[in-house]
Amino acid sequence: MSTEVRINTTLERFEIYVDGAIAGYAEYQDTANERAFVHTEIYPRHEGEGYGRVLVAAALNASRQEGFGILPMCPMVRHFVESRPEYIALVPQWARENLGLPQ
Repeated sequence: MSTEVRINTTLERFEIYVDGAIAGYAEYQDTANERAFVHTEIYPRHEGEGYGRVLVAAALNASRQEGFGILPMCPMVRHFVESRPEYIALVPQWARENLGLPQ
């Protein structure tokens, strides 16, 4: 199966495609300096196949390249960031404190 993650700026979300069909998305809201991830969904027929991790990693990496700090408001994105220390640095210090994330 081929996967591709695309940014859909019109809908403010990253979308993951599996074999050309959309399999899920991660919605965001941008401020001047941060990108808040507010909801992530993998469609039921693709749950448990690891596409959530692929989607979130691609979304966070793209956001880093665009110069955004990350606000992991969505439980899936928060879990991803908490379980991968290399992504904690993307979350601004003030947000880590407010969200109870590792410093």
